[in-house]
Amino acid sequence: MFPLERQKKILELLMIKKVLKLTELTEELNISIDTLRRDLNHLTKQGKIEKIYGGVKLVESKFGESTIADRLISHIEEKERIAKKCSEYIHDGDCIYLDSGSTTFQIAKYIKNKKNLTVITNSVPIVNELMNDDVELIIIGGKVRQNEQSVVAYEYLFNFNELNILKAFIGASGITIEKGISDYNLEEAITRKNMIELSKEVYVAADSTKFDKDVTIGIAPLDKIDYIITDGNIKKDFINKFKKITTSLIISE
Repeated sequence: MFPLERQKKILELLMIKKVLKLTELTEELNISIDTLRRDLNHLTKQGKIEKIYGGVKLVESKFGESTIADRLISHIEEKERIAKKCSEYIHDGDCIYLDSGSTTFQIAKYIKNKKNLTVITNSVPIVNELMNDDVELIIIGGKVRQNEQSVVAYEYLFNFNELNILKAFIGASGITIEKGISDYNLEEAITRKNMIELSKEVYVAADSTKFDKDVTIGIAPLDKIDYIITDGNIKKDFINKFKKITTSLIISE
């Protein structure tokens, strides 16, 4: 296993069990204590973990995910503009997936007048927003994440392969050219990976604060993403970088 793979595995294990002993990690990864220490030093320098006596833990205060309630009021104008731009790519008769998240939630407000629209989602706020409108709603089954008000699916509860999704609108907490899109929660990331694979077109809706961040769990490289829709505050050097790759960057303004 390569160092990056080991470090990703360490973070995934810490997402499930917040604190791990060094002996647990050496046994789980089947590596020496010296190799483990090199990986932990690298993750500590990145600010993703914190060393404690005999073990490690995630740095929740700096890299933890804020609640959906907090994010629904943060950068609201930018998110509304992004959502409005996303709605321009949604047409009558489409079957779309709306991911959980504060930006994708705003999309729901702009698609209520679409005809024969099917919306698949894992977001409880999106379901509540569209509940009384002329939209066919499908909510995926699984465990409810209370902080995110989302459903993270399990294969035995929901057959992903039977979905026929034309366009998926995915959220992300981090976007880099090198690593692609990432998020804080492992279960959320797994759901997003499944939806990206199933959808014919993939749109990432994310405000400009998410760029140049590579957070805990990798979701997909940019070659899996067709479009990223963001606001006009994105730095110019990022705009220039997107000219060299296949993913299209769309500025909401």
